[in-house]
Amino acid sequence: MEIIDLTHTFSADMPVYPGDSKPEIKQVATIAKQGWSDYEVKTGMHIGTHMDGPLHMTTKGQKISEINPERFVGSGKIIDARGRDKITPDLITGVEAGDIVLVLTGFGSKFYDADYYEKYPELTEDFAQKLVQLQVKMVGTDTPTPDRPPFAVHKILLSQEILILENLTNLEQLLNKKFEVMALPLKFDGDSALARVVAKID
Repeated sequence: MEIIDLTHTFSADMPVYPGDSKPEIKQVATIAKQGWSDYEVKTGMHIGTHMDGPLHMTTKGQKISEINPERFVGSGKIIDARGRDKITPDLITGVEAGDIVLVLTGFGSKFYDADYYEKYPELTEDFAQKLVQLQVKMVGTDTPTPDRPPFAVHKILLSQEILILENLTNLEQLLNKKFEVMALPLKFDGDSALARVVAKID
């Protein structure tokens, strides 16, 4: 068994969506002074590798804390969309109901680039509608977001309670592999949450 980490390291210098606040990580106790180590973190939920829940873009659905954890684990399917600016449904093959679909664009390697939030590939509405028809449980990308304002793709997926993973990494390591995805968001009382996402290769 091999575990592939699909999560960017959470750090104070990580990029944020335009208009969002930068995260803050501050050490508030040290072993030398207090006898233990402790940190305070100030952050939004839509930063780094995270999961969007239905209430992020719709008025109906569950908070992240209310979602059955069974929905966070499932058979994974990788879609190789490298070189595409628009991700269209012709790329979808072998996807079944209940799958967790991960879209590899290659853009995750640009995570710290200045234009990361400007020039990313995006999913088309037709692509999102196809995933709804296939009844997948989750879709993830190695981009900052699946689409751009007015966020039609977000709304198509989340209105059908299809969870969204953003800012994934290392997806290329899943090509030609059979794998299971475990995407575990922190149990926050809110619409979305930071997540640790891994793939278990059979």
